[in-house]
Amino acid sequence: MTDQSPNHMAGPTADTTNDAPLAGLQVLELASILAGPMVGQFLAELGADVIKVENPATGGDPTRGWRLESERGAGTVSAYFSCANWGKRSIALDLSSAAGRDVVHDLARQSDIVIASYKPGDDARLGLDPDTLRRLNPRLIYAQISAYGSDDPRPGFDAIIQAESGFTFLNGEAGGGPVKMPVALMDLLAGHQLKEAILLALLTRTRTGRGSWVRVSLLDAALASLANQASNYLVGGVVPQRMGSEHPNVVPYGSIYRLGDGRELVLAVGTERQWRSLANAIGRDDLAEDPRFVDNQARLQHRGALRDALTAAFAAMDDTTVARRLTDAGVPFGFVNDMAAVFEQSGSDRLMLRTPTLTGLRTFVAEGVAGQRTLSAPPELDANGREILVDRLQYSAEQLRSLIVQSAWKGVPAGLDGAIL
Repeated sequence: MTDQSPNHMAGPTADTTNDAPLAGLQVLELASILAGPMVGQFLAELGADVIKVENPATGGDPTRGWRLESERGAGTVSAYFSCANWGKRSIALDLSSAAGRDVVHDLARQSDIVIASYKPGDDARLGLDPDTLRRLNPRLIYAQISAYGSDDPRPGFDAIIQAESGFTFLNGEAGGGPVKMPVALMDLLAGHQLKEAILLALLTRTRTGRGSWVRVSLLDAALASLANQASNYLVGGVVPQRMGSEHPNVVPYGSIYRLGDGRELVLAVGTERQWRSLANAIGRDDLAEDPRFVDNQARLQHRGALRDALTAAFAAMDDTTVARRLTDAGVPFGFVNDMAAVFEQSGSDRLMLRTPTLTGLRTFVAEGVAGQRTLSAPPELDANGREILVDRLQYSAEQLRSLIVQSAWKGVPAGLDGAIL
């Protein structure tokens, strides 16, 4: 699926020493925040050379400025920005200028994939819409993320889509108010949908030689992910309500209990065998024989009484005892971890991306795929502008000076361009 075009050359972040499945592919990222950049990092992890175009007037991708109070130091690589931008190269171009757009057009002519997240209409206004770029390069795969679809110009962010797609209504404790999820899951779901579309478009191109325009909206990706909550309404006619961590269809599944030592435990009992094993493991065989709890349908009807019984049983146990008994009995369980505990778990190291100064996470974690790369750290704003213009596009020193004079390229500080170029 490498399907390389003439003029392709791997950038300095591309690892050409392994068999990365997308080695040789050129990706142009015209996207910001999370959904599009996560797709770009996924392609970089599989070997593609990803060039991220950023707006110098706004300081680049807005997430460069989304810093925690605890973050210190100069530079433009915030913790948030670093979650989605490993393995890329950055160039800062003013796309409101004709000269800046010309650079993007030149890059598009040499690219395999464009990732764009412009609000519908803005891409055409800038001359960076799928029709324009695919006329320049018929083999180009234009991958677009929007909030509501390519015909709806409304801006949208994850928090809004969570609310409009029903996730916020469902999230929270029974009797409490709606709650946004703490991760931008709609962005991530849309990103996964776009990854699948891109891979299918690459497969189609190997068969036909033609590119594609593939697009995903945050709202469509959210609705497609409602799973059993949607079918409970569409098939069962039930409007799902907030239940905290409880499951609407299975009991006890997702239920959280506090142990005697203060640690919190979550159960995921999905079969009748597991239910009987749980009752036995905690010394409450009587619960499995109780007509109120004898099967899942009965437990659904008597959810509150079962919860009270299990709450009392677990309150008399500590985490070591519970872990041993439930493990021996084959009962699915886990402990509620904070972020520090999450990364103390065995095996978390295999997901890490590391440099001497920064640690991050891979976005592609499937095993059995050859050629995962060692990625460069998320780039400072315009860290690679000159190498992209000179090495990739073969621009002359005079062309670089012209871009700086026209303020189309962030370039180097005024007065130094003659010495550096």
